[in-house]
Amino acid sequence: MKDLLCDQFQETVNEYLIRHRSVLDIMAKLQESTARVNRAVTKSVTSCGCVEVHAARQQYPADATLEQLRDHAADHVNGKLCDHCREVVEAELGNNLFYLAALCNTFDLNLYDVILKEHKKLAALGVYNFAD
Repeated sequence: MKDLLCDQFQETVNEYLIRHRSVLDIMAKLQESTARVNRAVTKSVTSCGCVEVHAARQQYPADATLEQLRDHAADHVNGKLCDHCREVVEAELGNNLFYLAALCNTFDLNLYDVILKEHKKLAALGVYNFAD
């Protein structure tokens, strides 16, 4: 079912993307949409105040295993998005997904397959996938 939804979304993007068909336009719009996601999150902190960011260096116990690090890592976010900010962030993320699907279409990639491959890689490598 989820693969069908992903495929339908990708096909709908293909149908409705008219003006920005060039790969250069798509990459620029994807980057712009990412900036808009960042701006929406920033405004939830600086304008609305429904969430706060309290960032500091991550503190890990010296004897913690790689698997235990998750329990000690902070996301630096206090609070929850209010209904308005949640709506804006969701809309901007949706726009970002639109251009991601458009980029997949340009290169004849199936978005669901990309997600599935990444999921399999994560499942196989686990926490060692991002151990840098």
